[in-house]
Amino acid sequence: MDFLQTAPQLVHPYRNDRTLLALLDRVIPPDHRPALDADLDALGDYAQMAWERARRSTPRTPVLTRWDAWGRRVDRIELTEVWRDGPQLTTRHAILAAGHEAHEHARLEQFARVYLYHLASEFYTCPLAMTDGAIAALKASGNQALTERALPRFLSRDPATFWLSGQWMTETAGGSDVGRTGTVARRDEAGQWRLYGRKWFSSAVVGEAALALARPEGAGDGTQALGLFYVETMDGPSRKPQLAIDRLKDKLGTRELPTAEIHLDGLPAWPLGELAHGVRQVAPMLNVTRTWNAVCAVASMARALALACDYAARREAFGRPLIEQPLHAQTLADMRAEFEGAFALAFEVAQLLGRVEQGRAAPHESALLRLLTPLAKLWTGKAAVALCSEALECFGGAGYIEDTGLPQLLRDAQVYAIWEGTTNVLALDSLRALAEGLPSLRTAMDLWMADCHEHAALAPVGEAFEATTRQVAALADDRASLEAAARGIAITLARTAAAALLVRQATFAHDRGDMRAGAALRRFVAHGLLRLVAPDTADTRLLV
Repeated sequence: MDFLQTAPQLVHPYRNDRTLLALLDRVIPPDHRPALDADLDALGDYAQMAWERARRSTPRTPVLTRWDAWGRRVDRIELTEVWRDGPQLTTRHAILAAGHEAHEHARLEQFARVYLYHLASEFYTCPLAMTDGAIAALKASGNQALTERALPRFLSRDPATFWLSGQWMTETAGGSDVGRTGTVARRDEAGQWRLYGRKWFSSAVVGEAALALARPEGAGDGTQALGLFYVETMDGPSRKPQLAIDRLKDKLGTRELPTAEIHLDGLPAWPLGELAHGVRQVAPMLNVTRTWNAVCAVASMARALALACDYAARREAFGRPLIEQPLHAQTLADMRAEFEGAFALAFEVAQLLGRVEQGRAAPHESALLRLLTPLAKLWTGKAAVALCSEALECFGGAGYIEDTGLPQLLRDAQVYAIWEGTTNVLALDSLRALAEGLPSLRTAMDLWMADCHEHAALAPVGEAFEATTRQVAALADDRASLEAAARGIAITLARTAAAALLVRQATFAHDRGDMRAGAALRRFVAHGLLRLVAPDTADTRLLV
């Protein structure tokens, strides 16, 4: 009989995730653990079940029906079964509400839930992230009427009253260059603002509300003249007629997520604050949505690594399992070290966000959050693509076959480097945070690496930080060269911060007799921290 290879099995994503468990053991107070563990265990169960169900079923994508049988415009979107589960899972396990409880660990506890739910949710976490960002913008706006109307819905623990919010910013002129926004806000005879225009990427069009950038009629050109408006999309069970869905995007990945092109033809709207500086009002969202992006990227890395390691124990070649073959074991260990670094940085940002929001931050931590958020988002986005690609190679030809479910890991991962700002956009954003961010990062690293057991790691971490500081200073008066070097600066700082965080975790683990964290640290540092480039504008002009 021919030999048939056993498919990879997904071990329980919570009970078997030593990295997550070690973090929670170090940070979360014991009296918080029973309730948190119950939610995380249930989400791990759901993730395991969802993986098995996905492997045994035909992939489905949302279906848009524009017209009913009698010619009425309905713009009805039929969602997948997992998406229909979303409101129940979100409210039952407080995936949004947990992040807004009044204690400094609220964000960490929330993002532990997000990390476990993300892959099982078929990217239902995308509109959850948008909703969380809308909550932040509403809280920062000081608009009491809108806050009292929307927040109880967004933070509801009852699926019958739970709402999702979209963010409608992108238009056909481009994504990051929102100054070219063409959507117009006009007042009607009754004084109600209404929006008219086209939004090109609307990832949460199935939600009940959204925040949208628009230019008040008569305002000037450019970014500063834009306003930020709150809209509601539903009239009872039906979509409002002033919101038309033109089509759903046909995407490389995240195919279960209905991303739409829409037209607004007089949709009622309410300004969050002043009728200008809308982009500034968007800013409070960014720390939130970029943290979601980083944690979800790390979740994809964890899934790919878990499946690759399980398969290596099952797959025999040349007389022994792959896990016993030195080069394959080396490859998996290298992947594990990169994952550990990315996990450490993403979850440190989650903890910082919580402390800053709750007013519990140390003096240096607000500036630290401003710097680390774009760094974590851009680096984890690139790292997820690289690790998922390597993981597919670990399965040989099976990693290239769609009905194994494995290629979807790589197709979906590509979005992390694009959502919430591309790598270059985030690298340039991080430059704006360096003046206060670098001293804050130095302070934080000194604290993270105090009482270190892994002394060999200290020198490379310090050297990488100092080399980056020197390059920033050397290019300070040459803006073009500084921008050309921004990606290398950003990735070096991200890796350096991650290494310092791994030092802290290795020290904690060592004191409890766990040597695994120290091994991850040593291997991560051995991969190198420096990614600085020497910009050469003359060669650049020749090559592009």
